Amino acid sequence: MPYALVTGAAKGIGKAIAAELAAKNYGLLLVDLDAHGVNTTAAELIVTYKVPVQVLHLDLSKPDAAEQVKVWTADHHRELSVVVNNAGYGLNGRFEELSVRDQLNIIDVNIRAQVAISHTFIPILRSFPRSYLLNVGSTTAFQTVPFLNIYAASKAFVLSFTRGLRFELRQSPVSVSCLIPGSTDTDFVNRAGMGLKTLRIAERFNMTPEKVAKIAVKGLFAGKAEIIPGFTNRLNGLLPKFFPKIFVEKIAAGIYEPAQLSSDLQAVPAAT
Repeated sequence: MPYALVTGAAKGIGKAIAAELAAKNYGLLLVDLDAHGVNTTAAELIVTYKVPVQVLHLDLSKPDAAEQVKVWTADHHRELSVVVNNAGYGLNGRFEELSVRDQLNIIDVNIRAQVAISHTFIPILRSFPRSYLLNVGSTTAFQTVPFLNIYAASKAFVLSFTRGLRFELRQSPVSVSCLIPGSTDTDFVNRAGMGLKTLRIAERFNMTPEKVAKIAVKGLFAGKAEIIPGFTNRLNGLLPKFFPKIFVEKIAAGIYEPAQLSSDLQAVPAAT
C-alpha cells in the first residue's frame, strides 16, 4: 500500500487532503502539534476509509523536527511516495506590536520546517518511479499584506522556493507542486480576532477545505506547478500584477487592519 505524509493534518485543509488521499487508498502518516485534533482525525479516517493511519504529535518549529519525522516514518520509506507540507500559521496585527519571538516562530514553521522536510524526504521520494511533493502556500504570496505581514511574506517564500525546487527536480521522478488557496472556511478570521468586516468579506469568498483538497490532490497527481482552487483565487493571483503596489497594499490593509488592541492579538493556525 502506498503511504502519504501530511503535516498540519488535525483540521482544515490538511485534514481534508488526508481524507482525499485515504479515499485513494493511501495509508497515512499525520503530523500535528494538536494531539487531540490529529487523534480525532485519524480515528475518523480509519473508520471512514479503512486505511492505516499513524499520528505524530510534534512542534514543527523545533530545530530537529524534520529528523524526528524521518525517524518516525522509517518503517514506511519504501511505500512513502507522497509528502504534503501543509503545516503553517499566521498572526494578525501590527509588526511592531507583536512579539518578535512569535513572528520568528511563524518563519520556523512556515519556512524552515517546510524546507527541512522537503530536503529530508526528497531522497526517499526519488526511489519511486513517480512521487509527489506538495507545499501549501496562499494567495497572500502574490502581494504584500499589511497586518498579516510575516505570514504573507512566508507564503511568498513558499511559492518561490517550490517553483525553484520543481525546476531543479524536473528530470527526476519527483513532481513538485504548490497549492495556493485563498480564503477557506477554517475559522481563521474568528481565531485571529479579526473584525466583523473582515469576517463578512471572507464569508463571501470562502471555499470549503474539502473542495480545496479535492482540487489540490487532483492537481498534484496531474503534475501541476501551481494549484489555485477557484476562479476568484486565480483572479486574485493575477490582478496585483496590473496595479501599483501601493494601491494593492491599501486594499489589503483595509481588510486586515485589526480593530483590537495589541494585547488582544494572538497566534492562530493560518487559513492557508
